[in-house]
Amino acid sequence: MNNKYEGTVMWSHLDANMHMRHSAYADFAAQARIVVLERLGMDMRAFKHLHIGPILFREELIYLREVGLNEQLTVTVELTKSRPDASRWSIRHEIFRADGVKAAVVNVDGAWMDLHKRKLTTLPAELLEQFSSLNKSEDFQEEGA
Repeated sequence: MNNKYEGTVMWSHLDANMHMRHSAYADFAAQARIVVLERLGMDMRAFKHLHIGPILFREELIYLREVGLNEQLTVTVELTKSRPDASRWSIRHEIFRADGVKAAVVNVDGAWMDLHKRKLTTLPAELLEQFSSLNKSEDFQEEGA
């Protein structure tokens, strides 16, 4: 499964120091998650139909190297933790510049929300199977329910 997203740093991603602003790293990671989930068949139409959406509890950004205007970035998406029913999960994103240098790591912890009840929920069986096929990190941990 292709667990990568590629994008270009735009002018709007820059800060006053002319390098990528902190929140743009989070935006690249979020876009990578959405693109990779869509490749698994978990697109926004499916979520809308089921009244389910992904939510985050925690987002951690670790900055390693500067990123500038018009740089090509590759963002990886790997599942690092999940409950067997995928009701809670963690994903690690690594952001690489075109020269292969790792620029940042973004770790997120999330769950699924029933958008009508505004409460946490689990995925239906067909989406659970798709989510479970997400690439797992070498240090992947399955957590108890």
